[in-house]
Amino acid sequence: MMLLKHTSYLVCLLFVCLSLWHCGNNAAPKADDKVLAQVYNKVLYQSNLADMIPEYTTPEDSALIVKAYLQRWIREQLLMYEAERNIPKDLNIDQLVRDYRASLVRFNFEEQLIAQKLDSTVSEAVLKDFYEKNKDQFQLESTILKCMLIKAPAKAPQSELNKLWYSRSDDADAKLMSFAKQWNAFGLFDREKWYKLEEVAAFLPKGTLTSENVRSRSDGTLSDADYRYYYRVLETVQGKTTAPFDYVREQAVKVILHQRKQALLEQWKEDLYQKELRRENVKILQ
Repeated sequence: MMLLKHTSYLVCLLFVCLSLWHCGNNAAPKADDKVLAQVYNKVLYQSNLADMIPEYTTPEDSALIVKAYLQRWIREQLLMYEAERNIPKDLNIDQLVRDYRASLVRFNFEEQLIAQKLDSTVSEAVLKDFYEKNKDQFQLESTILKCMLIKAPAKAPQSELNKLWYSRSDDADAKLMSFAKQWNAFGLFDREKWYKLEEVAAFLPKGTLTSENVRSRSDGTLSDADYRYYYRVLETVQGKTTAPFDYVREQAVKVILHQRKQALLEQWKEDLYQKELRRENVKILQ
């Protein structure tokens, strides 16, 4: 109950902090509006916090949220005051605002254009062709591997674990996963997934698997005072070599779609330019 209450408070606090910039200081306050804080000419009224605290919040949590909000608001206003006092004379704020607005408008329009016109389907043939022609873009920084691993508490029944681990029946993996869940054991059971060597090594005693020995240690078991470790290396690819296709598949999709987006936008801008040039809405005077 206490954990739920604490979590609720943190969520509410985050919500309020994210709303900080939306509190107005320019709106004319009501005659009976209570002043909560003031920093130079900036005033925070009670009405600025209206509807910001969810109904389910307890009075105690509401008080804590308001207090935290006030402290955050005061610090933000002090920062803005100092920032405005120290604006460089050669800084054109109005131009920056115009440029920023223009970039937002353009970004929003481009996103709409992409959503309407981009072909987001990438076939397997296109993916493999791109991979073969761009292997230099998919070089591994470190060794990767496919493996099976389970890290079970020492109290888990070893005989049952041994039987499941060395079983070759069709449902062995499913039973091993069920065993891991029952005994709160950590496991890697996806035989087709690639992992970075350092990710797998972190679950094993130090030095068990390294880039130097990973190829020679295909299967092993070990234990310490707290856990029993079982690992089976199924496949490895050394670092500084080309990554396998299935490891970089998603990355390749992202690159292809990014290239399509850029090509789509450039073609659309060129078509627009030529169209408006023909309509004489564009005039080149020199």
